[in-house]
Amino acid sequence: MTQAQLEALLQRFTDRLAEALVAEPFELRVGHQVGVELVAAHITAAEGLGRTVEVAQLRLLRDLGLTGEDVEERLARLLAGVATGYARALRDRTLDEQESIRRAVTAARVEAERALRDSEARFLHQATHDPLTGLPNRTLFTARLADAIDTPGRGAGRVGVCSLDLDRFRVVNDSLGHHVGDQLLISVADRLRRALGEHLVARLGGDEFVVLVERTAGTDEVAKVAEAALAVLGEPCLIDGHELTVTASVGIVERPVAGTSPAELMRAADAALHWAKAAGGSRWSLFDVERNRKELARYALSAAIPAAIERGEFYLDYQPLTSLRDGTVLGVEALVRWRHPELGELRPDAFIGLAEETGLIVPLGGWVLAEACREAATWSADGADAPFVSVNLAVRQVRQPGLVRQVQAVLERTGLPPGRLQLEVTESTMMSADEEPVRALRVLTELGVRIAIDDFGTGYCNLTYLRDLPVTELKMAGEFVAGLRAPAGDPASDTDERILASLVSLAHALNLTVTAEGVETPEQADRLRAIGCDAAQGWHFGRPGPPPVSWNPVT
Repeated sequence: MTQAQLEALLQRFTDRLAEALVAEPFELRVGHQVGVELVAAHITAAEGLGRTVEVAQLRLLRDLGLTGEDVEERLARLLAGVATGYARALRDRTLDEQESIRRAVTAARVEAERALRDSEARFLHQATHDPLTGLPNRTLFTARLADAIDTPGRGAGRVGVCSLDLDRFRVVNDSLGHHVGDQLLISVADRLRRALGEHLVARLGGDEFVVLVERTAGTDEVAKVAEAALAVLGEPCLIDGHELTVTASVGIVERPVAGTSPAELMRAADAALHWAKAAGGSRWSLFDVERNRKELARYALSAAIPAAIERGEFYLDYQPLTSLRDGTVLGVEALVRWRHPELGELRPDAFIGLAEETGLIVPLGGWVLAEACREAATWSADGADAPFVSVNLAVRQVRQPGLVRQVQAVLERTGLPPGRLQLEVTESTMMSADEEPVRALRVLTELGVRIAIDDFGTGYCNLTYLRDLPVTELKMAGEFVAGLRAPAGDPASDTDERILASLVSLAHALNLTVTAEGVETPEQADRLRAIGCDAAQGWHFGRPGPPPVSWNPVT
């Protein structure tokens, strides 16, 4: 309020008080009203009230020229009324303001609590749901699974879990981009939600989903859920202009809730999912306790391989490769064994497959190569040429970029002549479209190392390709030789003999020697000798074992 406005206001108050001062009958009501209006005009400070009363008193006595005890008494009472009205109005205003403040605080508190609840709800939803698909996430699923197990009264009930993973989803991301991949995941989530609406469907991450089946009546009920999921996902879907067909693998576990836990159920479902994928995908697999026990044992065995190499638990036995012409031991095949501290002696079939699956075959195979060459370098043959040592190379070893350097380094370190080392590779390895392994084997052949194709006849071999391979020997698969156990004249046995005879002729035409594997009887040896087979390997000529002091002919 400006000074001029204040002066005008005070003048109006003075005029009203002057009228009230001389009015008959005399009333204090005007003084009370002026006090109220002072508060309404926001003249609420004590100094403001005092100044107003002082100005009004001076103007009334001076300007109006009113005198006398009666006037002074009236004026005093009137100004006291101003003060009283002022005080009451100020008190009421303060109370009103306090009530307004209280209501505002209450409203603010209610709003803050509502906002907090909304925020907590949003946070809880974000913490328990997948942001891409809107499905429950691992946290919520685990909590619901725990409730299904721990809820009182369900001790005699059963529960099932389906762990689902899309087959070859990475191809979609790599070829069409992550945007299409994300849209596909959203579509998969929607389909599963619609098809399995009565069950909790969650996304654990990536392309992995999981379904909770509560109060199951048995395995068949959970299997039907898995089949429904596979069926709905098998329908083509259009994503960003691309028609995509999705397949999935599902791992199933179903068991009583008593004695189990969420972690055990999830591990079991994941194990069954792995089995379904290993079987080719687009199917479901049921968890089996005995199979899982064997899988865990295999995993523990594979995990122990690196330390076993360091501790020297592996050793080599050798089986002779014998000439069918004169019984001379031409070479020996190195066969790795494992002296396991708990399981005893293990044959290759117990751990070689594991080593190949995990990639541990590379360090294990490197140890076999080095140890075989080291031992072979110490052999003598009573003045004759010592036999060569034949070492199997796994597919991963053949495809290692440093194979040639590795073999050269081993030969130099052990002093074994290259001509006394034979490397055995499978037929499928040699027929690979990758030229690098063949190129490496050709370099080794030029160094003098022998190359043999192992288990020949069990794979696919292009004869034109075989002609150009850097190979010196074919080892015929034991499946053909086993047929020679039956006496001559048996139709099946005669067929196997003709097949072997054809293969031997083919090999000789390509300037390759032939060794027959799995020869266990003298009759088999005689029939192989008759068709021109060069050498044989099997129990008839010697079981695997440590190398003898000297190599004598075996007939």
